[in-house]
Amino acid sequence: MEILAIILFISIFLLILYGYPVAFTLGGLAILYAICFLEPAALSALPNRIMGVVNNYVLLSVPLFVFMGIMLEKSGLAESLLETMAMLFGQLKGGLAISVVIVGAMLAASTGIVGATVITMGLISLPTMLKRGYQPELATGTIAASGTLGQIIPPSVVLVLLGSVLNVSVGDLFRAALLPGLLLVVCYIFYILIFAYLRPNDAPSIPYAEIQAFRSHNFIGKVIKVFILPLFLIIAVLGSIFSGIASPTEAAAVGALGATLLTIVQGKFNLTILKQVMRETTHLTSMVFWILLGATTFSLVFRGLGGDTYLIDLIENANLSPISFLILVMIIVFIAGFFIDFIEIIFIIVPIVAPIFVRYNMDLVWVGILLAINLQTSFLSPPFGFSLFYLKGVAPPSVTTKHLYKGIVPFIIIQLIFLIIIMLFPEVVYVLRKS
Repeated sequence: MEILAIILFISIFLLILYGYPVAFTLGGLAILYAICFLEPAALSALPNRIMGVVNNYVLLSVPLFVFMGIMLEKSGLAESLLETMAMLFGQLKGGLAISVVIVGAMLAASTGIVGATVITMGLISLPTMLKRGYQPELATGTIAASGTLGQIIPPSVVLVLLGSVLNVSVGDLFRAALLPGLLLVVCYIFYILIFAYLRPNDAPSIPYAEIQAFRSHNFIGKVIKVFILPLFLIIAVLGSIFSGIASPTEAAAVGALGATLLTIVQGKFNLTILKQVMRETTHLTSMVFWILLGATTFSLVFRGLGGDTYLIDLIENANLSPISFLILVMIIVFIAGFFIDFIEIIFIIVPIVAPIFVRYNMDLVWVGILLAINLQTSFLSPPFGFSLFYLKGVAPPSVTTKHLYKGIVPFIIIQLIFLIIIMLFPEVVYVLRKS
């Protein structure tokens, strides 16, 4: 029976790679195995499991955060931020790339929607960077990597889903993730500064005359207008969570309302925009929850076949230390990111290894942050990195797939080094969590 559980897992993984819909593959194949190999009463617990997912109050934050992100993308905020930030850092070598990273971080703290961030910055920044003489690899790598910051900087949908699967507080995950997310931004900027120092012609500064022309027309007013509104929204959402005033779900509702008001202030709100945001929110939320329901079914059947007990016994008999098992899981997640996306990894792999982390008495919040950082690479790693698809879709014809692949390699290396640092120095995730 235990071997059947492993065969079920491998079968699902292969069918997903072949292209079958994830949610229906997870749920459908699991039910077939249950009918063939388990007692008829084995699925009697499934309705209660499904209702437990549907009634999960924390998961209500998913559609709210998605609505918030898509609404902000429609507000035109990114365009204003990029233009103003470019003029603030334009005199530095690599300043335009640095501005992209900082705007990516701000959008991550305001939206958390990777696709929207990458597409927006790709449409606005990439042609400008190429026109000013930036190396295509640096330009594309910076935009793609900056767009994935929404995976780790809260409020992040990834952290909400990980909190649900690992059964830990989403608020604790948000607190623990904030400092690592900001440090990762610093690592990106540090790399760009080194690159610009070594190869200044591939990361030129903006001409001083152009910066002066922009600053001569109410520059302070432009900066205040561009920064004050998103910062207010970030503080309202994260501040209410960190201070204990609101739960993540309540803060997500505040964020959704705030994003709508910001779009109104920007003069971009109308009925058509509202319909588009609602339609896209419904589409993304439905996809996530269908996969979650399929994963719930898979988890029930996998445990019914004894798969979780078999894996725990296997790991214990292998005499793996907790850190060795953690490294093994991180390697598996990293490799899986080359072939499947983060939602599938969260709902297929994480539920299987979570009981083993519990058996080892490991801090699941720390494990969740490590997984979130690792899952960032799934957006960048070829051949199925979604950030690469998003950016290629809006890039000029002169930007080739080779440029994209070469451009993201340094940023993947930075993420992996940063992941190792967080593993070696776990106290980084506790700074804000304990405050």
